[in-house]
Parts: sequence; C-alpha cells; structure tokens
Amino acid sequence: MSTASTRLPEGRYGRSSDERADRKLKIAGVVFGALLLALIGYFAYHYVGQTKISAEVITFDTRQNAVKVHLEVRKDADASGYCTLRSQSADGAEVGRADFRFDGHATRIDKVVTLRTTSRGATAELLGCHTD
Repeated sequence: MSTASTRLPEGRYGRSSDERADRKLKIAGVVFGALLLALIGYFAYHYVGQTKISAEVITFDTRQNAVKVHLEVRKDADASGYCTLRSQSADGAEVGRADFRFDGHATRIDKVVTLRTTSRGATAELLGCHTD
C-alpha cells in the first residue's frame, strides 16, 4: 500500500510562507544596501569635498634636537590653516609636536619646516591639516 502525499498541488493555493519570507528578506536587503551606500556617499563628500587644505611629507632629515621636514601643501586659494607634525624617537616616544601655519593665495606650497625635538627624532609624521 502506498501512502497519500500531504503536499498541496503546486500553484493552487498561492505562495508558500517560505516564498513570502524570501521576498521580504530581499526587500530588506535592498533597503539596507541603499542606506549603506547613501551613508558612504555622505561621509565621502564631507571628507573629500570639504577638505580645503592637505599636505604630504616629501622628505625629512633628523638632527640632534630638530627634524627638518619638507612639506608639500595643497589648499584652496582663499583657505588658510595649519598642519600638525610630530616626531618620535627610535623607541616610539613622542619627542616633538608642532603646528605650522600656511596662509596666502598660493594653491601649492613647498616648504621646509623645522620641528624642534627634546631628543633625536627618528620619524616625521603628518598628523593632519585643518582650516581656520
């Protein structure tokens, strides 16, 4: 004797509960993905679009009580601000930190600045630039 199947005929009584759950998950995934993309776009705009001054350390030369740092600064023509540099010794202790101001209408500035240190520095690190 064979037993009768308890499955309902395909397509006769509408969607199964699994199909409805899958559809809801797909909609939730699309909404979450769109929100995440919008959030990334917002932060990217404010990070890249709002930055009016940026810099890059080209070279540095360590001395006994100072570090000479060659900076390349890029900024908007009307922007003024400062860049923060620091130096660390070979063991990782901070031996110097200073802000260097950049004004004027030039959009690209190459400048060698001297960062005074309490002992011999092994590094020169740009911590960031900020507008006034």
